[in-house]
Amino acid sequence: MTDYKATLNLPKTAFPMRAGLPTREPQMLAHWDSINLYQKMRQIGEGRPRFILHDGPPYANGSIHIGHAVNKVIKDMIVRSKTLAGFDAPYVPGWDCHGLPIEHRVEVKHGKNLPADKVRELCRDYAEEQITGQKAEFIRLGVVGDWDNPYKTMDFANEAGEVRALAKMVAGGFVFKGLKPVNWCFDCGSALAEAEVEYQDKRSEAIDVGFNSTDLVKLAQAFSLPEISKNTQIVIWTTTPWTIPGNQALNVHPEAIYALVDVGDKILLLAETLVESSLTRYGLEGEIIARCNGDALEHLEFNHPFYERVAPVYLADYVELDAGTGIVHSAPAYGEDDFYTCKRYGMTNDDIISPVQSNGVYVDDLPFFGGQFIWKANANIVAKLEEVGALLKYEPIEHSYMHCWRHKTPLIYRATAQWFVGMDKQPEQGAPLRERALQAIEETEFTPAWGKARLHNMIAGRPDWCISRQRNWGVPIPFFLHKATGELHPRTVELMEEVAQRIEQEGIEAWFKLDPAELLGAEAADYEKVTDTLDVWFDSGTTHWHVLRGSHPLGHAHGPRADLYLEGSDQHRGWFHSSLLTGCAIDGHAPYRGLLTHGFTVDENGRKMSKSLGNVVAPQTVTNSLGADILRLWTSSADYSGEMAVSDTILQRSADAYRRIRNTARFLLSNLDGFDPATDCVPAEQMIELDRWVVDAAARLQDEVVQAYDEYRFHNVYQKVHNFCVQELGGFYLDIIKDRQYTTGEDSLPRRSCQTALYHIAEALVRWVAPILVFTADEIWQHLPGERNESVILNTWYEGLSRLPAESKLSSAYWAELMAVKVAVNKELENQRNAKVIGGNLQAQVTLYADPALVEKLNRLGDELRFVLITSTAQVADLAQAPEDAVSTELEGLKLHISKSSEPKCARCWHHRADVGSVAAHPDVCARCADNLDGAGEVRHYA
Repeated sequence: MTDYKATLNLPKTAFPMRAGLPTREPQMLAHWDSINLYQKMRQIGEGRPRFILHDGPPYANGSIHIGHAVNKVIKDMIVRSKTLAGFDAPYVPGWDCHGLPIEHRVEVKHGKNLPADKVRELCRDYAEEQITGQKAEFIRLGVVGDWDNPYKTMDFANEAGEVRALAKMVAGGFVFKGLKPVNWCFDCGSALAEAEVEYQDKRSEAIDVGFNSTDLVKLAQAFSLPEISKNTQIVIWTTTPWTIPGNQALNVHPEAIYALVDVGDKILLLAETLVESSLTRYGLEGEIIARCNGDALEHLEFNHPFYERVAPVYLADYVELDAGTGIVHSAPAYGEDDFYTCKRYGMTNDDIISPVQSNGVYVDDLPFFGGQFIWKANANIVAKLEEVGALLKYEPIEHSYMHCWRHKTPLIYRATAQWFVGMDKQPEQGAPLRERALQAIEETEFTPAWGKARLHNMIAGRPDWCISRQRNWGVPIPFFLHKATGELHPRTVELMEEVAQRIEQEGIEAWFKLDPAELLGAEAADYEKVTDTLDVWFDSGTTHWHVLRGSHPLGHAHGPRADLYLEGSDQHRGWFHSSLLTGCAIDGHAPYRGLLTHGFTVDENGRKMSKSLGNVVAPQTVTNSLGADILRLWTSSADYSGEMAVSDTILQRSADAYRRIRNTARFLLSNLDGFDPATDCVPAEQMIELDRWVVDAAARLQDEVVQAYDEYRFHNVYQKVHNFCVQELGGFYLDIIKDRQYTTGEDSLPRRSCQTALYHIAEALVRWVAPILVFTADEIWQHLPGERNESVILNTWYEGLSRLPAESKLSSAYWAELMAVKVAVNKELENQRNAKVIGGNLQAQVTLYADPALVEKLNRLGDELRFVLITSTAQVADLAQAPEDAVSTELEGLKLHISKSSEPKCARCWHHRADVGSVAAHPDVCARCADNLDGAGEVRHYA
């Protein structure tokens, strides 16, 4: 028997089946570097409309984690997809460089008693070292950007720009100095921003404390009693005994009912609804002898338990009545609500008692507790209350309490003199900041949509922004305050520009070493230099000013406003938040047109990543074992609107999906061997109908893919492309065309039509996956036939996909129905194989018994139906003629009868045909193959 293998057009490609990503990806990175890929992207983008994704800076501290990887990969997918969509989409990566974590690292390594200028020097060196490491890790993920020229908040130009941004806000009337309770960390020795606070469980001392009435006559009048003859105590409940030394008032709800309860030796004043639970807690029995509304208690005075001062009653509607006693003890130095209520009742800053120092230790002259650390003093305060007869109950409890997100230690509210950006302060011109910010939120596009309500609620309810910190490593607040009046120098904005110019040359050290006389001359003796630094959220929150208009002016038709800010969901209270406030203060609008929020990474069981749990997935490990493209494919497949589950098992599933996509690409490439698109492409109107359909299917899919990219729905891109590879291509088209591709003439219309379709699909597919599988896409790109530039990303979405004519009888709906028929046939062929009736599909002869409508559709293909079903014969008959042994299918109106062909097998195409041996020159092959070998070649119309 003649060996006909050499006569077949068998697939051939240098594109390897095994990806070897951990080895091949670094080689691709080196290639991109050698061709200056990012610069070429900038060149091809010249003259295009701009799309600006402004990078939210990661913090320059430590190796990147999986959350960093997700963030940067999503950004890269957007930049690359926008480039393919015809935009000029520059990407400037950035880093947040100032702040406590870096200063803390330096202190741990070098000690706490270094000179301030040395601390700043070491912090700058440390940040630079961290940036170098993180940059390499981001590049390894395939993220393309201006890595040779990133922005850093510690660059002199950006430090100076930040001072100028602050000056704009000072000039606008948004900045003021005030005494207010702020979140205070003893370990940081500084105020914290809201975004630096997290909540953890804490063990606290819950106490009920009685304050004795100073005037029983007035108290009796409030309750409409003729007299009160027993000692009466108003009772408070608190979990912070350490604040009792700072007590200066008591709060009741104006609309609540309060009761006097006689418990025998004394009378207790409690909220009526909490009398029963309170007495049970104290182990007492009592009788209510009088009631009154809370507003009747206003201004009544009670004695502090152990200091010679009184606590007046102030009304406050924040008093809760579902637990405790319904009376709140007010220490204005240590509670935000307390502070504002006491101020509303006329208390001045000088009146506020604040015995706790910045390190958490009471001032030395505080009676009974001076020099004690507050957490340790709690027990002593409880003992003192018991000693003076004021303690009704002591009970340790576990409750959620605010902690420093860095040190994981409990925080307190502490009233200190700080610099604030006023949320409701009337500026020099226009609306207050809160009003501006809420309006800006209405004008912003949110992805996902729920981000709008979250940010709105945060802005609507937030207090003034405390922007000052008491640290060394940060951009200074370059103010001069008059020593006598405490007022800012009248030329503050002008002086800030002079300081900015110096910082531009020397960095922040220029301020700290500045002799005030250099700027103020003879006035210097009357002024003191502020040494506070700016909150690091001000650093990143003003990058729209000192980066987009400063170090990296990207240019935009809409001015400096970015098209998109993109970060994790925690940044509603962080970078999104601070950028919104500074943008609205400086420009009157948000610095972004859209906000995209992604969720946090969790393990496959929904647990947070934790070293102690052993469930951390390090991106470095993934790239070294599976490759960055697998990590990127997983990122694209996850719905980032919620938590994103990742584990070794989940990543392995992504690797399996990757292999399916890669194998599809390899099949396309291997069957394009010998195809020159410049000379071999078949016009759409001359293509075989099946080929026209698959190109149309690709065109319809491309519309969906492009829209999904435009709407940042990357998981939909993944699903649609993967399903196309598995179903339309792998499950239908590619199987069908093997016979035609391999057996028809090398330059025949049926084969060239097929190759034309494969070429168009490959050109489209490589672009669809280019934003996600960045390394693999360029590998595919290098193996595609025809002249092309250095990288797929230097192109736009493929425009060579043709659509089926609207009048086509073999429409997309027709082929969808035919696919369903093929699925039904395949299922029965499998059953017959399992029953040993047939071996391979080509041993089968199939009769399809169908209803008239389906008969008509199946007959449109004529004899070529067998090529679609991949059987040696395929006959169509009316359903009414179906024999009893015909098998029903899941498709209504279709039954099948399958038997083993008795015809000989063609040695070349393996079809079982009656005409095998009918051509004398080729006794082992069918007439079709003989024609393809020596004759004019077979004619195909449909499949």
